[in-house]
Amino acid sequence: MTEFLHMSGVNSTQQDVDIDLAQLFRAVWRRRLRVVAITLAGACLAFVVAKVISPEYRSETRILIEPRAPAFATTTSNDAGSAPLLDELNIASQVQILQSADLIKQVITNLKLYERPEFDAANNRSALSDILVKLHLKRAAGDKAPEERMLDAFTGRLQVYQINTSRVIGVSFSSRDPSLAASVPNAIAQVYLSMQSGAKLDSNSEATRWLEPEITKLREKVSEAEKKVADYRTANGLLQTSQNNNFATQQLADISTQLAQVRGDKASAEARAQAVRNALSSGRSTDTLSDVSGSQTVQRLKATESNLESQISDLSTTLMDGHPRLKSLRAQLADIRQQINRETQRILASIGNEAKVAQLREQQLLAQSNTLKAASAKAGEDEVGLNALEREAAAQRQLLETYLARYREAASRVDKNSSPADARVVSTAVEPVDPAFPKVGPIVVVATLATFLLTSIVIMLAELFSGRALRPVGSGGRQEKNEAKVALHDQPDTPAEAVTVKRANAPASMLSVPAAETLAPELEAPVDPAHKPKETVRKSEEEEDFSIQSVADYLIDSGSRLAIAISPSGDDGSTATVMLARTIADAGNRIVLVDMTGTGCPSRLMAEHHELPGVTDLLCSEAAFADTIHPDRLSDAHLVPQGMSDLGRAMRGADRLSLILDALGSAYDIVLVECGAADVSGVARLTRSKETEIILSMPQPDEKQFISAMTGFQKAGYEHIILMSGWREEHDPDTRRDAA
Repeated sequence: MTEFLHMSGVNSTQQDVDIDLAQLFRAVWRRRLRVVAITLAGACLAFVVAKVISPEYRSETRILIEPRAPAFATTTSNDAGSAPLLDELNIASQVQILQSADLIKQVITNLKLYERPEFDAANNRSALSDILVKLHLKRAAGDKAPEERMLDAFTGRLQVYQINTSRVIGVSFSSRDPSLAASVPNAIAQVYLSMQSGAKLDSNSEATRWLEPEITKLREKVSEAEKKVADYRTANGLLQTSQNNNFATQQLADISTQLAQVRGDKASAEARAQAVRNALSSGRSTDTLSDVSGSQTVQRLKATESNLESQISDLSTTLMDGHPRLKSLRAQLADIRQQINRETQRILASIGNEAKVAQLREQQLLAQSNTLKAASAKAGEDEVGLNALEREAAAQRQLLETYLARYREAASRVDKNSSPADARVVSTAVEPVDPAFPKVGPIVVVATLATFLLTSIVIMLAELFSGRALRPVGSGGRQEKNEAKVALHDQPDTPAEAVTVKRANAPASMLSVPAAETLAPELEAPVDPAHKPKETVRKSEEEEDFSIQSVADYLIDSGSRLAIAISPSGDDGSTATVMLARTIADAGNRIVLVDMTGTGCPSRLMAEHHELPGVTDLLCSEAAFADTIHPDRLSDAHLVPQGMSDLGRAMRGADRLSLILDALGSAYDIVLVECGAADVSGVARLTRSKETEIILSMPQPDEKQFISAMTGFQKAGYEHIILMSGWREEHDPDTRRDAA
């Protein structure tokens, strides 16, 4: 006997319904006068409340944070290291300073805000604050000190913030008095600038106080260091002749210069003497020699020789060679030439004497140079200690000059006007004309829209709860929507075996989890067989078909690549899964069945023998991937059996199962995994997607088992759940037995 509880039948009381949006808007339109009246009432109430509330005014002062120095400051004193860092942290720090309690107290004192009733906590009490006080969620105003109450009232109206990630800080204050709203931000800015300038003055004053004794100490240290340098020079005879030379070094340099000059003179004299000697030995004229031609005696003798030669030449034309006059002139000429030779010899001797004198001078200078070298070496050793003393004196002197420069700079900035704050006011607060709160216009507009929307929503909800805005979904008019059907099959042992929701153009075994969950209460309610509608009993064969053939057709038509079969009842469900695989293979599709059961039922039904490598061997890395795939002995389907390795050791590599299934999916049209009586957590380790087809293989469906399995998969996020209940009734039993 079969009972049907469905939502798609025309005469059924449990129908799949949809929301009629047109009916909702018609309901609002029918009550338009009420909506308009309530909306106008809300607008009037908002207008009255906005007018009753005391207006508050807000004004703002803007301060630019930037490094500032006096105009007379030098560039060396304002280096990058002394300037404050104008980064985000510095600006945020200045925002906190502007909200500091000390600054606020000074502003309160300057403006005498404690005299204003606006800042009296007793005048600012509200019903909400009284309730919070009674619930001990807030301290009573009377329990606080007067100073604390003033600070709370002031900070509640003050806002300090950075403007648009810039170096500008905005200071705004709200008050019922517009003049006070403008004066408070300006007072805060003035106090802030005074505090910043005062901090600089304090820094300069502290610098001068610290530098004065330090400069006195440094002056004494510099005097002591310079005295040590002078005493050391005197004790070691290191008289300084220039910036880099001492007396011994200077003498050695002078001797070296003289020695080079003497050696040059000696070489020159020897060369001149050799030239004269060569001219005399070869009989050449010595007129070209500078030493000979430059002698006045030789010049005079040469002139006389030239005169005698001229006379002899003149007389030779008129007198005979034996004439006494010619003989006398020739005798005089020979005597003159002898005198020239003697003068040349004397010049040669003079040049030789010069060379000898230069040689003697060279020897003397060499002796002096050797003596001075020893003295200079000793002076160099003594200068090592002198240099150390001079470096110490120079360091002390440089530090003293630095301190003096810093002291003069700090002393010049002790005056109040010489140390400007590192900030300036770029926009002062002015007395506002319009209140910042309440804005009557925007409040009325928002309240009107909110009232209208809330009223409309209430009317629509009332229509929905009354059922007037719900309409049934027709089977012929809405092909794009899903049809829902719940079928209970009576068997000898079970009153109801399956719940399924049918989708358009899909087999009856495709289950939508949300719809099934909605029908679960209906399954629990008892059904009287005598009151079953006839339409329910006479459902067509197509609608009540949850058979293996129907599931096979669905998997083939939908193009599913991976399906997980769960058999809550054990081996009978696994046997149905084997029959499903063979049915799909008989239809010409490539399919492989992976045996993940604990009993190994699919492997026993499909494998040639029981000792074949399978999934466990693959997970334990004891078999190659291709060696674990075997043909079915009765069909064209393929099988990956359970395997022969230890199951516990294989499960340690269960994370690789999804990779194995992906590899099989690239080689086969459909990968069918039989998990036996597995739970949801075990199935989740096999696949990464929640869109995987889940087949509940239950040849004899049990209502509780099915509802339990369906609920578990629903919570895990699986939506594609298929019920497979067995073969069609009219199917040949012999054929069913052969398939098994």
